Amino acid sequence: MWLSRPVYESLPYVYAAVGVAALGASWLLRAPALATTLFIFGALALTAGIMVWLRRRDFRSQWTQYNWRSLDEV
Repeated sequence: MWLSRPVYESLPYVYAAVGVAALGASWLLRAPALATTLFIFGALALTAGIMVWLRRRDFRSQWTQYNWRSLDEV
């Protein structure tokens, strides 16, 4: 399955935004079980967003070392 470029490029920011929203919701909730679940989900989503963003940034800064064609051709 292929995603359009704008959707693909925005995914790390969506992951991070969902993670921050879940962390905020977990802070506001009074139910301990739901708050804990949202906290864990938010932390994982935020971490995933940051990891994807960093991996893309690293790859794009070093793409010539991979001997691949230009990113504009992809």
